[in-house]
Amino acid sequence: MKILGIETSCDETAAAVVEDGRRILSNVVASQADLHARYGGVVPEVASRKHLESIVPVLEAALETARCPLAELDAIAVTHGPGLPGSLLVGLNAAKAVALAHDLPLLGINHLEGHLYANWLVAGVEPSFPNLTLIVSGGHTDLVLMEDHGRYRCLGRTLDDAAGEAFDKVARLLGLGFPGGPAIERSAVGARPALRLPRARVAGPYDFSFSGLKTAVLRLVRGELGEVPPAAETAAAFQEAVADALATKMVRAAREAGAAEILLSGGVAANTLLRQAVTARSPLPLRVPPPSLCTDNAAMIAACAHYRFLAGQRDSLDLDIQPNLRIG
Repeated sequence: MKILGIETSCDETAAAVVEDGRRILSNVVASQADLHARYGGVVPEVASRKHLESIVPVLEAALETARCPLAELDAIAVTHGPGLPGSLLVGLNAAKAVALAHDLPLLGINHLEGHLYANWLVAGVEPSFPNLTLIVSGGHTDLVLMEDHGRYRCLGRTLDDAAGEAFDKVARLLGLGFPGGPAIERSAVGARPALRLPRARVAGPYDFSFSGLKTAVLRLVRGELGEVPPAAETAAAFQEAVADALATKMVRAAREAGAAEILLSGGVAANTLLRQAVTARSPLPLRVPPPSLCTDNAAMIAACAHYRFLAGQRDSLDLDIQPNLRIG
């Protein structure tokens, strides 16, 4: 079974062809990172306009790389939420056009669920159930118990800023550039944390909060907490605080839920310190996709759609975007 996946939830225009939910035949991503770097973050209107320019060339490149004509496809899958409304509309309308023109089934896929399935695209044995997955990216920090294909329970999520969003904002405060995750990690290499930054205490046992941490960094760089430390030391302290908060709750949730494995997904899953913190605290196997599958991509959307297709999902052409869609 070959599925064409389309992903345009934020600032990446992506298309991919995946066979049987696990084998990537193509995975094309047109990044807008350089375009948005001048603004220090993603500008929604700019992102949607760039998607309009890129969607057709990206689709053509994905099909050509996969050596898969449209006649050989079994379905079209597209992210319909969550995400930026204008960006989502570009991908959804492109998917509808292809599905209608070539009489192909259409499947709307939850972007967050897609991130889970990035782990199914790694060669080897499939992930086991139940597994505890942290979806951690610029827009989301969700702790999900995956009991089976299509069966999820969200155990906790961020109450304010997502971890990736906090990385971006702190990188901007430190003058390190955009995107913030890689910039902070590079800056922190070999640096000692300037001090121990706060870990938020929240009511929910598995919920997260990063706004207070972000404010602490702001006060630090303004000199309100004493002498202003070098940016690298502040970056190291911030990264340590985020990794500690995520790993502590993730490992505890996995143990209490009886998970067989721990999975990481989303852009922040590429962070080395986070991986090390989870590995050091848990005896359970840890699965993490390669960096190219941690960030937004269409292969994960097509992989997820494979299992949704087998379960009988088919969507009509009146499928609409759901910018605030959640999981579990």
